[in-house]
Amino acid sequence: MRIAMIGTGYVGLVSGACFSEFGVDTVCVDKDQSKIERLKRGEIPIYEPGLDDLVAKNAKAGRLSFTTDLAEGVRGADAVFIAVGTPSRRGDGHADLSYVYAAAEEIARALDPDSYTVIVTKSTVPVGTGREVARIVRRTRPEADFDVCSNPEFLREGSAIGDFLRPDRVVIGTDSDRARAVMRGLYRPLYLIETPIVMTSLETAELIKYAANTFLATKITFINEIADLCERVGADVHDVAKGIGLDGRIGKKFLHPGPGYGGSCFPKDTLALVRTAADAGSPLRIVETVVDVNDRRKKAMADRVVAACGGSVEGRRIGVLGVTFKPNTDDMRDAPSLDIIPALQAAGAAVHAFDPAGMHEAARMLPDVTWCPDAYAALDGADCAVIITEWNEFRALDLRRVREVMKAPVMVDLRNVYTAEDMEMAGFDYHSIGRPSLLKKPAREQA
Repeated sequence: MRIAMIGTGYVGLVSGACFSEFGVDTVCVDKDQSKIERLKRGEIPIYEPGLDDLVAKNAKAGRLSFTTDLAEGVRGADAVFIAVGTPSRRGDGHADLSYVYAAAEEIARALDPDSYTVIVTKSTVPVGTGREVARIVRRTRPEADFDVCSNPEFLREGSAIGDFLRPDRVVIGTDSDRARAVMRGLYRPLYLIETPIVMTSLETAELIKYAANTFLATKITFINEIADLCERVGADVHDVAKGIGLDGRIGKKFLHPGPGYGGSCFPKDTLALVRTAADAGSPLRIVETVVDVNDRRKKAMADRVVAACGGSVEGRRIGVLGVTFKPNTDDMRDAPSLDIIPALQAAGAAVHAFDPAGMHEAARMLPDVTWCPDAYAALDGADCAVIITEWNEFRALDLRRVREVMKAPVMVDLRNVYTAEDMEMAGFDYHSIGRPSLLKKPAREQA
């Protein structure tokens, strides 16, 4: 089988490489000439563990290629995937579908009228987008023999290859038996390992993607608010999360407190679903609240740092560890650091920071930050250390060395990487999320 993947962003590049790993002849198409040239040289424009090796392996085998010529990519393809960006539209929060619709029109012009093609929306799109894509194609190329299918992605940055090759499920939305047959052929390796395949309508598949992301965002926001309550009443949020997560109806995933969700999906998808629901006359009050609470939470994290520093960071040096929205990615989109660091700077702090993968991108978004070569350099002379992203290398810092290089042993751990007991033994004034401080416990409890 042969497919074309339109767009070589995160979703398009990972999906294209993984389909080629399935043995599918895959051509990835992008208008960005420099990006295509880099990919042809084996240079990967995003940070994703294992992707460079996967691309190199399948390009060498002749199953994966790259081009700027959309017509060349579409020619002879059994399926054409639209994997372009759908960012939040300025002003109203709706998903910007201009790239999707432009791609649909170009694909229509390139279709061979004598061949059947499945046009697949892999991009995250609101309900009704697939029907509009079909209208655009019919209007542009009335004689074309095609069907439109929705095949949403469920890729987590940092573990996307595993998510594609060994997914929890695959969702395929179409009304056409022919399209279903093509999609079954593409995903045949997953049938062989008994991966659940959800066959449904276009509209349902589109909504599944948004419902999944907003539910996970809601779960994160819920445990963050529970963490705040734990701090007020002296409970431990990790024990609460374990206690409820062991309930099979709830599950333990996405119950980790922190500074709020970010990234390329949850912020824009929650907002887009809120707008879609409002337009449909069926408002989602829970999701509206999730969006508001998360925005407020990210902004409030800087206040925790200020409080840990005695109420002022004026003239203080703050050492920040991790700026990407999560570990194992260089993605800075809607990262909590984009709220926290500017707020600290506005309060008079000098910020020194280190991130294993995100500093190049972050430097364009966070001016006046001193970027350091490693964690210890970022903490050298700092009045306070702040862990924003839980990269593995921050979990095993030499705490004695950290204390020696810091001006004051104050740490604000927004990811609960360490325990209060370990930090107290190391001599730190330690502040975490949703856990009682040992310093606040009666003396008899500390004995």
